[in-house]
Amino acid sequence: MKSRSTSKSQLSGSEGYEILRLQDISIGNLRRRKVKMILLILGPVIAVSTVVTLVTVSRAMNADIATKLDEFGANILIVPKSDDLSLTYGGMSVSGVSFDTRDLHEDDVGQIRTIKNRENISIIAPKLLNAAKVQKRDVLVVGVDFESEVRLKKWWSIVGKKPETNHEALIGAEATNKLQLGLNQTFDTNGETFTVAGILEPTGSQDDGIIFIGLKEAQRLFGKKDQISLIELAALCYDCPIEEIVRQTSEKLPRAKVMAIRQTIESKMEAMHRFEHFSLGISIVVLFVGALIVFTNMTASVNERTREIGVFRAIGFRQTHIMKIILTEALITSFVAGVTGYFIGFAVSRLVTPVLTSNGGLAITINYMLLCFSIGLAVFVGLASSIYPAFKASRLDPTVALRAL
Repeated sequence: MKSRSTSKSQLSGSEGYEILRLQDISIGNLRRRKVKMILLILGPVIAVSTVVTLVTVSRAMNADIATKLDEFGANILIVPKSDDLSLTYGGMSVSGVSFDTRDLHEDDVGQIRTIKNRENISIIAPKLLNAAKVQKRDVLVVGVDFESEVRLKKWWSIVGKKPETNHEALIGAEATNKLQLGLNQTFDTNGETFTVAGILEPTGSQDDGIIFIGLKEAQRLFGKKDQISLIELAALCYDCPIEEIVRQTSEKLPRAKVMAIRQTIESKMEAMHRFEHFSLGISIVVLFVGALIVFTNMTASVNERTREIGVFRAIGFRQTHIMKIILTEALITSFVAGVTGYFIGFAVSRLVTPVLTSNGGLAITINYMLLCFSIGLAVFVGLASSIYPAFKASRLDPTVALRAL
């Protein structure tokens, strides 16, 4: 029993020494051939740094677009559900009738904030629409939450200030001309007096002909306590399909009709996905080029080391030993290339991202998951490109190699 255990320990010790020797040979070869080592590292570095740059910039751009999506206004509209009946006779449309209309209430805003993807809801802007007489003219008076409305419509340019009290109003440019009202002037509607706190510069939309007052004041003024005519949502839909947000909102508000304004959404999502596809295509091409560089340099290295490999084979190195030496060199250079490529890509991303996103304050931090992925990618490319040269080296006939000595 003692002799068996002794032989096993000797065997394991010899195997460990053998592995150590092979590693030493690989490291020694890299030290002696510094130019070749640099060329071996260069291919994966180019590939990894390009992939890291494209991935980081793509993520930053998508996050920036998702954050700023509310600048393009609402992309979900919620209105009371009703059954519409169109009356036609003889091919002519006579009129339309809406019945069984279900009103929206302020509680519905709270319900929206309870959906599963509530974090994707950036802005909720409820509105109450009413027709009213102002200066003996029929105008549309809309009650809004000014904080949400101004955030939703970032293209608004206000002369004066945003209304801050109950009896202040914001008037569109067209309504101002129609009613002959100016800044800080007053007007009456439904027996209440309001002061023009701000005037909207022309927007080219229906907002130009509207008078905006506070939502609570509009509900009180028109006797519609807690009622809402419609709700506009700005949803950040990059990491969540807009249809899912619509579905979840519809479940919470069964008496409402929830609609996605697809034109706004699809144009932005299409732009983001096109850039992602472009990044993926460039990454694949660069990875292929990097693998080709590694393959070419490793093959050339094997051809240059024919004599050396022949000597190794002549003194008893097995084919597996030769393969281990070549693949260990590829592993070491690929690991170094992965780390170097990541930090080069990281540095380039920090320079490029603020320019592409027009956001100088956007922080690009070290992503350790991407760092591990970069190392793994470089090692995979390096080893995959070195398998054939290593196999070719292991198959060299020692007698042929020794003849050249």
